Amino acid sequence: MTAQRAYGGISADERRTLRRTALLDAALALIGEQGLAKFTVSGLCAQAGLNERYYYESFDSREAVLTALIDRIAEELAVAIIEALREAPDNSRAKAHAAITAGIGVLTDDPRKAKVAVIAGQATPELRARTTETVRIFARLVAAQGIDFYGTAAPEPVIDFRATYLVGGLVQTLTAWLQGDLPMTREELIDHTTDVFVLLGEDLAGRPG
Repeated sequence: MTAQRAYGGISADERRTLRRTALLDAALALIGEQGLAKFTVSGLCAQAGLNERYYYESFDSREAVLTALIDRIAEELAVAIIEALREAPDNSRAKAHAAITAGIGVLTDDPRKAKVAVIAGQATPELRARTTETVRIFARLVAAQGIDFYGTAAPEPVIDFRATYLVGGLVQTLTAWLQGDLPMTREELIDHTTDVFVLLGEDLAGRPG
């Protein structure tokens, strides 16, 4: 007998993965529907239907749960955006519109994800730093896609600046829209955001290196 013995055809590692997923799903539900006030170890385990000992099997703090949840949402965003770019017609507006639609869709089709990203991402200095790093990752994705599409010879710091400006600006704009501070439909938000991305991308592509 080993620690990896399977029960019902599911290995010990697979069971741990399923329990971790259940805890993250429970965290999404708790924070997305009730806010951080209800986010306790006992509340999380009750929501997941798990004994508290399984919480400590995967996490050593509430912050670790929040970090893992933010990372999971970010990964889902990246997958959706890359897939949208791959399937979009080969012109700048179509690709920008598809990518932005996919990204905003992930956060608004299930509004809990946007709430978690906004609330949990600002909960502690460490999580704020994690959010900043996530913005940098998506800025690098935007920069890489822009270079690949336009073949621009602009200096790298200029490309990085614009990509960071676009992604950071979108995060702030989306937050304001979710809070009701920007009175427009989701389609209008996507269209206006697309306009800005295309404008800055094509302007940079047309500038001499």
